[in-house]
Amino acid sequence: MQNTSQPARRQAAAEPGKKPRPLYHERLTPSLWILGGAAVVAPMAALVFVQYDGTLSLAIGLAVGIFVVATLILTSPVIEVADGELRAGRAHIAVSLLGEPSAVTGEEARTARGPQLDPRGWHLIRGGVDGIVVLPDVDPDDPVSSWTLSSRTPDRLAAAVRHAQSGR
Repeated sequence: MQNTSQPARRQAAAEPGKKPRPLYHERLTPSLWILGGAAVVAPMAALVFVQYDGTLSLAIGLAVGIFVVATLILTSPVIEVADGELRAGRAHIAVSLLGEPSAVTGEEARTARGPQLDPRGWHLIRGGVDGIVVLPDVDPDDPVSSWTLSSRTPDRLAAAVRHAQSGR
């Protein structure tokens, strides 16, 4: 049987100080509709300054539009499974403290986000992202009962958590 962790160990040994590649990484960026709607601030900002100078107003409008869209993208939360830990936004938990992940899409995901959403759970839910992964929190000292995370690829996130839990 092949040991899949050997290349990562070799890479870490070859490049000290460099973190190994995460098992899973996803940035929950806003949808294109939201980014397009945010880009509307560019002509609005340009209209404010057009009375002073047309060229300057176009430059300011373009800069404001790029700034708003870049801010929305760069401040969107990241879900990552690395180093035996699940990080979702600013929160993190050891995967050993999580139960079996459940990846759902479609109508099941709508129900998981709505009527079945655990009020004692920790949620990172984004509109426009259909998939949901529900992870029970098995730590008896943690008041949080489960983690509910939006994901564009819920099956891959669940597989990465299972892989990290297996210790490989």
